[in-house]
Amino acid sequence: MAVTERMQATKGAILSLLTDAYQRRDRVGLIVFQKDRANLVLPPTNSVVLARKALADIPVGGKTPLSAGLLLALQVFEREKRLHPDVMPLMILLTDGAGNVSLTDLPPQQEAHQLADRIREANIRSVTINMEHPAFDQGLARQLAEHLGSPCFALADLRAETLYQAVRKQLD
Repeated sequence: MAVTERMQATKGAILSLLTDAYQRRDRVGLIVFQKDRANLVLPPTNSVVLARKALADIPVGGKTPLSAGLLLALQVFEREKRLHPDVMPLMILLTDGAGNVSLTDLPPQQEAHQLADRIREANIRSVTINMEHPAFDQGLARQLAEHLGSPCFALADLRAETLYQAVRKQLD
């Protein structure tokens, strides 16, 4: 139940951001990582209709190929920066920080941290939203946020409007 409530708050915040992005002519994309892969379910767009459709059935649970998601995000941002040189990318990462599937022989956490370092070096701003339940939080999302150079917020403490304001602060 708590995961469902947190996901509803997250979807509300994402839709608020997308509406704002549409008004500002910004573009928003969505990558979902689950099982053994990452999927770009919403290529960068300013279409509110497409975003609503992509957000409708975000899967929750299972294995977490965090590295695959971070690598795909980096690739999408690099492509967008080539196509739109004036782009100022911002990644909003919703995670518990506990990757458990690697792309290489490295341990999952180490690999995710290396990719997070690459994202930071590429000057991609980010906001990390810790999706872990406070009772089980081991600080993994915060560690990942440190590698990204991003603030880390606990979703349990945020509502759609405060999450929206936290992200807007990073954009300004």
